[in-house]
Amino acid sequence: MGGRVPQVAVIVLAAGAGTRMKSRTPKPLHHLAGKPLIAHVLSTAGELHPERIVTVVRHERDRMAEAVLEFAPHVLIADQDDVPGTGRAVEQGLEAIAGFEGHVVVLSGDVPLIDADTLRGLIERHEQEGNQLTLLSAHLDDPSGLGRIVRDDAGAFVRIVEQKDASDDERAIDEVNGGIYVFDAAALRAALATIDRDNAQGEMYLTDAAVRIQSTGGRIAAVAASDSWAIWGINDRVQLAAAAHELNDRIIRRWQRAGVTVVDPASTWIDVDVTLAEDVTLLPGTQLHGATAVAAGATIGPDTTLVDTEVGEDAVVKRTDATLSVIGARASVGPWAYLRPNSVIGEDGKVGTFVETKNTQLGAGSKVPHLSYIGDTTVGEGSNIGAGTITANYDGVEKHRTTVGSHVRTGSDNVFVAPVTIGDGAYTGAGTIVRKDVEPGALAITVAPQRNMAGWVEANRPGSKAADAAAAAQHDAPDA
Repeated sequence: MGGRVPQVAVIVLAAGAGTRMKSRTPKPLHHLAGKPLIAHVLSTAGELHPERIVTVVRHERDRMAEAVLEFAPHVLIADQDDVPGTGRAVEQGLEAIAGFEGHVVVLSGDVPLIDADTLRGLIERHEQEGNQLTLLSAHLDDPSGLGRIVRDDAGAFVRIVEQKDASDDERAIDEVNGGIYVFDAAALRAALATIDRDNAQGEMYLTDAAVRIQSTGGRIAAVAASDSWAIWGINDRVQLAAAAHELNDRIIRRWQRAGVTVVDPASTWIDVDVTLAEDVTLLPGTQLHGATAVAAGATIGPDTTLVDTEVGEDAVVKRTDATLSVIGARASVGPWAYLRPNSVIGEDGKVGTFVETKNTQLGAGSKVPHLSYIGDTTVGEGSNIGAGTITANYDGVEKHRTTVGSHVRTGSDNVFVAPVTIGDGAYTGAGTIVRKDVEPGALAITVAPQRNMAGWVEANRPGSKAADAAAAAQHDAPDA
C-alpha cells in the first residue's frame, strides 16, 4: 500500500472465559505453532505499525496481562468491567487511547490466522471509500451459527443478521461476519455511547454499533476475505487442532519453497519461529519447536524432536530428543540420544545410541558413542568416551563437574565421580571408577584381583541346567 500511512490503533479483545475449551488455561493462551493464540494476533497487529495496541482483558486478568506484556511489552492493558459484551470491551479499549483520532482496528485474541496483508487491504478500502466502518467477511461452505452479511441487489452492505434472527433465505447466505473491523474512531465512540443491553444475553454487542452508524447515515462496507482462514476463530479444541494443521501446512510449504526438503509433510511439525537454511532435509516424524535453527545441509530425523536447539551445517540428527542445545557442524547425534538443556556438541562430534547429556560441552571431534550418561561435564577435543560411562555428578546435596581433557581415551563401563579432572592424553581402563584426578598422559585403572570360586554352581545351584552344563564340560575336558 503506497502513499500516506493512515493513523491506526488496534484493540485486541481477550476478555472472554472461553468455556468451550474446557480448560484451566484462558483460551487466548492456548498454543498454536509454538506461540499463544493471542501472540499470533499481537504479532500481526504489530506489522501494521500502529500508534497504539490495546488488549482488553477480564477472565484471569493478571495471568492474561502478564502473558501479553511478556510477548509485547509496549501493549496497553485495558480492563473490562462487569458490563458484558464485545461492545463494552471495545468501549473500554477506547478509553485507554482517549483522544486518538484515526482508524481503529478491532481484532479478537482467538482468531490467530488473520494476516497483516489482509488487514492492510481492509484499511486501504476503508480509507478510499471514506467509510465509518469496514468489516471483514468470508464465504464459508458451512456458515452455521455465524452472523450473515445481507447485501442489496447491487451488492452493497445492508446489515448483519444473527442466525437465530435470520429468515430461511438469510440462513442460506454463505457470507458471514468475520468479527474483524476497521472503524472511524469518532463514529465508533458515538455509536457505542448509544447502544444498550436490550437483548436476551444482556450484553453490549459490537455489531449493534454497525446498526447505529448506519442509522445516522454512516457508510459501511463488508469486504470478503480471499482466504476464509483469516476469520477462523478458536472456540474449542477441535477448532484449535484444525487451525494447527492449516498453519503447519503453510509453514511447511513456505520452507519447501525456500529450499528445504520435507519428506513427509503429514508427520512433520514446524513452529512459526523456527529458521531453516537451504538444503536442510527433514525426515518423517520430525518436530521442530521454539527458536530452533538448522543450518544448510543438515539432516534431521526420522523421529526427532528439537526444542530451542541450534544445528550446524551438514550435521545429522536422528531419533533424538534435544532441548536448549547446540549441535555443531558435521556432528552426528543419535539414534536414540537425549540432549538435555545446555548440551553443546562440537564440530565433527558424536553423541551416539542411548546417550544422555546434560549441561555438557563436548569439544570438536570428541565422541560419546553409546550407552552413557554425561552430565555437568566438559570434554576437550578429539576425545573418546567409552561405552557405558557414567558421570556421577550429584553427591546428594550439590552437583559437581567432571573435566575431561583433549585426546583422552576412556575405557568401557567407567564411572567418573565428580569433581574430577582427567588430563590431556590420558587413558582409563575398562571398569575403572575414577575418584581422583588423572594427570595428563597417565593410565588410570581400578585394581581388584579376579577371584574364581571353583565348584560354586554345583554347590549352590544343584540340578540346574548351569550345573549340568558345567559337569558335562568338566567330564569332557582333557586330562591335565
